[in-house]
Amino acid sequence: MDRRAFLGTAGAVVVSLSGCTEGGLREADYDIGMSANAFLPERYEATVGETVVWGNNGSRRHTVTAYDEALPQGADYFATGGFDSNEEARTAWFDGGGGGAIAPGDTFSNTFDVPGEHGYYCIPHEDAAMVGVIVVAE
Repeated sequence: MDRRAFLGTAGAVVVSLSGCTEGGLREADYDIGMSANAFLPERYEATVGETVVWGNNGSRRHTVTAYDEALPQGADYFATGGFDSNEEARTAWFDGGGGGAIAPGDTFSNTFDVPGEHGYYCIPHEDAAMVGVIVVAE
C-alpha cells in the first residue's frame, strides 16, 4: 500500500472521531459520563420532571443503580436493567452474569419527579468509589 494513501486514510479516521468520546458518544448525547471508575460529574443538579441521561463513554461495562436508602421518600427506584431494588440489581449482576450492564457507547435515562438527593452507584466499580448523586430541586 502507498504510504501516503495509508496516512491520508488514518488521518480521515482521526478527523471523523474528533467529536466523539472513547465509547463513541458525543458529550451532547448525555448529562453524566461514565469513565473507567467514575461518574462525571459525580454530583448533578436537576429539576423536578427533568430526564437525566447517563452515557457510557468509557471502555468498560457499568451500571446505574440507586441506593434504596439514599432516595427521598416517595421517589421511584431506578436502575439499569429495570430492577425494582438494590438487592435485585446486585443479584442480577453477580449471579446473572452482569445483568443491567450499560455497554460502551450506550445510554440510560431516568426522569426524576421527587425533589431531594438521589444517591446511586455502579455495581462492579462501587469498591473504586464509582458513586454519584442527583440533586433534584423544585
